Amino acid sequence: MPRRGLILHTRTHWLLLGLALLCSLVLFMYLLECAPQTDGNASLPGVVGENYGKEYYQALLQEQEEHYQTRATSLKRQIAQLKQELQEMSEKMRSLQERKNVGANGIGYQSNKEQAPSDLLEFLHSQIDKAEVSIGAKLPSEYGVIPFESFTLMKVFQLEMGLTRHPEEKPVRKDKRDELVEVIEAGLEVINNPDGDDEQDDEEGPLGEKLIFNENDFVEGYYRTERDKGTQYELFFKKADLMEYRHVTLFRPFGPLMKVKSEMIDITRSVINIIVPLAERTEAFVQFMQNFRDVCIHQDKKIHLTVVYFGKEGLSKVKSILESVTSESNFHNYTLVSLNEEFNRGRGLNVGARAWDKGEVLMFFCDVDIYFSAEFLNSCRLNAEPGKKVFYPVVFSLYNPAIVYANQEVPPPVEQQLVHKKDSGFWRDFGFGMTCQYRSDFLTIGGFDMEVKGWGGEDVHLYRKYLHGDLIVIRTPVPGLFHLWHEKRCADELPPEQYRMCIQSKAMNEASHSHLGMLVFREEIETHLHKQAYRTNSEAVG
Repeated sequence: MPRRGLILHTRTHWLLLGLALLCSLVLFMYLLECAPQTDGNASLPGVVGENYGKEYYQALLQEQEEHYQTRATSLKRQIAQLKQELQEMSEKMRSLQERKNVGANGIGYQSNKEQAPSDLLEFLHSQIDKAEVSIGAKLPSEYGVIPFESFTLMKVFQLEMGLTRHPEEKPVRKDKRDELVEVIEAGLEVINNPDGDDEQDDEEGPLGEKLIFNENDFVEGYYRTERDKGTQYELFFKKADLMEYRHVTLFRPFGPLMKVKSEMIDITRSVINIIVPLAERTEAFVQFMQNFRDVCIHQDKKIHLTVVYFGKEGLSKVKSILESVTSESNFHNYTLVSLNEEFNRGRGLNVGARAWDKGEVLMFFCDVDIYFSAEFLNSCRLNAEPGKKVFYPVVFSLYNPAIVYANQEVPPPVEQQLVHKKDSGFWRDFGFGMTCQYRSDFLTIGGFDMEVKGWGGEDVHLYRKYLHGDLIVIRTPVPGLFHLWHEKRCADELPPEQYRMCIQSKAMNEASHSHLGMLVFREEIETHLHKQAYRTNSEAVG
C-alpha cells in the first residue's frame, strides 16, 4: 500500500506540473497573437512619391480586419481545445484521487454483512436510486426500453444474439457463465441467511430443521444492464413441495452486488383472466382450446377465459367448441361476448377487460394463434403487480412449417415444433400484443386507443402509454410463449404505415434467412446438382 500511494503521489505531482505548463502556453500564445506585426520591407502608406487613393486605404483596412478576425477565431478555437484538455486532466486527477481512497478501503459482496465506508455505500445506493429498479422511468418511446434477458441454470434466452445468432444457448463466454453462477449463489445467500429487513419468515423442513435452498431450487431469472448505472437481476426460487416462490432482487452498480429486496410471493390464489379477441378462424380456435384444456384446465386450474367474438359467421361454431369443453372437463369459468361489428383487436380487449365484474384481476391479452405453457402463466403472475409493474413478454414466433420441415413428408405435430432454433423461429421483439397486466392499471391508463383501426398499431399505443408513465415495464423473452405460424393477409384498406408494418411482419414470419436463401437460389442449386450428377455418370461410363 505505501508503494501504491507513492506512485499516486508522483502521478499527481506530474499532472500539476503539466497543468502549469499548459497555462503558460495559453498565455504565451495569447501575447504572440496580440502583438503588432512589422515588416521591414513593407512601404508605409503616405510616403512621398507614392500616390495612394481612398479605395486603396479602404481595401487595406478591410484586409487587415479580415486578417485579425481570422486570427481571433483561430485563437478562440485553440483556447477552447486547451480548456477541454485542462478539464480532462482535472477529471483524471479526481479519478486518481478517488481510486486512491477506494483502494485503501475496498469492498466486495460480503455474506457476513461487513460494513463499507459510508461515502462509498452512499454512492452505490445512489446508483440503485438512479436505475429503474424500484420505480419506472418515463421514456420517450419504445426504443428507450432496456429489455431483460432471461436465464435458467443451463440456458440463456437472449434478444441480442451476437455472433452465434442463437436465441437460446448455453453461455459460451466464461465471464457470462461465472457472472450467472455468482448471481445465483448470492441470491441463495440472501435467502438462506436473511437480514432483519427481509420480508420472509424462517421456514422449517418436515423434521423441524431449517429449510435451506440450493441451486436446484432456482426456477428462472432476468437481468439487464443500464450502461451508466449497473446490472439488475431478478431471481425466483421455489421448493418442489412448497407453493410459495422466493423472489430476490440484486443490483451490481459496476462493482459489488447489493441486495435490493428479498420477499415471499404467494401466487396460489392469483386468477388470470385470459382475454382473446376473435373473428372467424374457428379452426385456429379449436387448436387454441386444445392447448387451453391441457394447460389451464388440467394443470393450472386458476384461469378464467373471456372470448370476444366479432360478427355472426362462425359464432355458433365457437359456442359449440366452448360447450364441448364444458361438458368434457366440467369447466364453466368462461365468458363469451358477441359483438356484431368489424373486427378491432383493441376494441375487443377493452370490452373483454370491462366484462369482468369481480373486482381486481390479472389479465393476459392473448391471440388465438398463441401457444403457452403452465410455466409461462406463473411468469405472468410473478412479473405483474398492481400499481407497480406490467409484463410484456417477447414471444418466440415460429416460421412456416412447410418451409422449415420441407425435407419431411408432413410437418411434425405442433408440440414437436416448439423449439428455440434460429431456423425454426425468432424472438418477435417488434410485437407488443401479448401482455400481462392488472385490470386496475389498464383502466387507469385509459385502455386501448379506439381511433386505431386494423392491424397492429393499438398494441404499440398502449405500450407507449406505460412507457410514459411511472410503472415498471418488464420486457423479456420467455421460453414458454410461442406464436404459431399462420397465413397473414395485409388488407388494402390499411393506412400506409400499418400496411408497411403488416408486410414487414409477414416477411419476417415466413422463414429464416438461410431457408429463404435456399428458396431464392433453388433453380441454381438444382442446376448444380444436375451437373454434378451428369459429371459423376460420365466418369462412371468412361
